[in-house]
Amino acid sequence: MATLLTGKPVVDRLAQELAPRIEALGLAGIVPALAIVRMGERPDDLSYERTAQKRAESLGIAVRSFVLPEDAPQEVLEAALAEVNADASIHGCLLFRPLPVHIDEARACELLSPEKDVDGITLASLASVFTDGATGFPPSTAAACLELLDHYGVPLEGKRVAVAGRSLVVGKPVSMMLLRRNATVTLCHSRTENLAEVVCASDVVICATGRARMFGAEFFRPGQTVLDVGINFDADGNLCGDVDFDAAEPVVDALTPVPRGLGTVTTSVTMAHTVAAAEAALAAREGGR
Repeated sequence: MATLLTGKPVVDRLAQELAPRIEALGLAGIVPALAIVRMGERPDDLSYERTAQKRAESLGIAVRSFVLPEDAPQEVLEAALAEVNADASIHGCLLFRPLPVHIDEARACELLSPEKDVDGITLASLASVFTDGATGFPPSTAAACLELLDHYGVPLEGKRVAVAGRSLVVGKPVSMMLLRRNATVTLCHSRTENLAEVVCASDVVICATGRARMFGAEFFRPGQTVLDVGINFDADGNLCGDVDFDAAEPVVDALTPVPRGLGTVTTSVTMAHTVAAAEAALAAREGGR
């Protein structure tokens, strides 16, 4: 039976670490602030916005929502992003994606200032992940994987890690971040030949394909640590991950549940990035005196 790697202890630790930093910013007259830019009323966007607002409020981080109609033209979205960039009291920005089909998403992402890109969506931020640079922040979900592994003391140096999923949100950036920790990383995907063999041979597995319960018993063996990044709904409307939990849980050593796993950590990482952005803004202001 697997040890469940739940997100709450990680969230609680991050909150404790952030508290004195937020207090110090307050003494300097700064309240860390996160902008949320949303188009339309997608239920998953609304749910995440409520979660982010609640987490921010508990930490003392301000949230400003920029809500646009789903059919708003590109220029309106670009104006909202320009407003976020120009407002010195806003330190971080979450642009909810995917954007409506009539929006040039790549262009919109590039309009956001990397200094306020707390979810790693700009090319400058992503380049830093791949080159060990200092601009911007890595995608929050990728960073949350490392936070959770570190919290539970999962060794990475020299270990075989399979990352199943090649998106710029999780798969590619987390692979680079794991390489930085001296893990031996295999980046694979749904079309990898003998995928089950590749995954089964690994010590740590990160499942991020976005396919409900894709990873069954044949993918796993005793001794593994498995992170399930997926947020899916099955045919009955039940929330589930990419991993078939009932098949994996009796076999592997450790496993993140869905829900109560990585999703909660991702939100806290976004808040941590926002605080770091506020600290950087303060340092730049004081340096300019």
